[in-house]
Amino acid sequence: MIGIALIGAGFIADYHLGGLQGIPEAAVRVIASRTPQRAEDLARRFGVPDATGDVAAAIRRPDVDAVLITTPDDSHETLAIEALTAGRAVLLQKPMATDSKACRRILAAAERTGCDLQVSYMHRHFEEVVAARAMLLGGAAGAVATVRQRNATPGPDWGDWFFRKDRVGGGVVLQLGIHGIDLVEDLFGPVAAVSARTATVLPQRTLRDGRVVAVENADTAFAVYEIDGGPLVHHEMSMIERAGTDRFRMEIYGTGGTLWLRTERGLLACATDGGDWIVPDLPSASPGHRQHREWIDSLLGHIRSPRTGLAGLRSLLVAEAVARSAAAGGARVIVEKP
Repeated sequence: MIGIALIGAGFIADYHLGGLQGIPEAAVRVIASRTPQRAEDLARRFGVPDATGDVAAAIRRPDVDAVLITTPDDSHETLAIEALTAGRAVLLQKPMATDSKACRRILAAAERTGCDLQVSYMHRHFEEVVAARAMLLGGAAGAVATVRQRNATPGPDWGDWFFRKDRVGGGVVLQLGIHGIDLVEDLFGPVAAVSARTATVLPQRTLRDGRVVAVENADTAFAVYEIDGGPLVHHEMSMIERAGTDRFRMEIYGTGGTLWLRTERGLLACATDGGDWIVPDLPSASPGHRQHREWIDSLLGHIRSPRTGLAGLRSLLVAEAVARSAAAGGARVIVEKP
């Protein structure tokens, strides 16, 4: 049995708690939040036996083996290192941290303590992504030449911290585009160079509680990624689209066929040269269950841990290259090595 402390009671906590339900070897012992009432409400909804405002005590409980961190980005480094130092495995909500230096410090703590460190990239576990990965490995698209990746939503309206440069300096790239960066690298290989432009199209946002806040970071970004020996990728990121993508949209164009994910043709569609579109039937399993089943199995030693901390660092290095390129007017920038 893996005892878990969940730190953070924001909206993404629901996804993780829902994914852990139905996994008999996982037991969420406590939810901790600096807003205790939120922790109590969440614990009540998901049947978690304890809730607290004392984050440090939750991490160090003797019945806790692993810590799942779902707090705002600028708290990730401190909490992850605290949990790793306490000898706990860590699953860290994306982005891994606010910059690559912080990511390296977290990785160093994992190396020093020998504790398992993983970063949560939910899109890897969607059924259409799992199926597309297998199709690509089987040559369904031939040699992949170009990819179009879109991550677009209306943007968050439940917290002002998303729009503050001191808390999320990367704006849309770190909050939303990071999913697409990881998915591109997971399917096609490391991004070697970037050319990008960013903008703040909406300088003010109205939150759901009526507050009007200034937007201090980019809400729109377009990037071109070069992958050594792989496709040329165009990545569009937006937090201002009232009807954006459903999680994401990916179009894969190869010498032998085309794959579309989460488009008007369905979750996954494939067309080969001279053929009609084929829409395969996909299982209806929850991606949250798939992701957390993998996490628990890796902690139990049933499968090899993916140790996605390095992927977390890599995605930040690409995001930082996007920022450097945009600051240089779209110049081509080499991505720093991890």
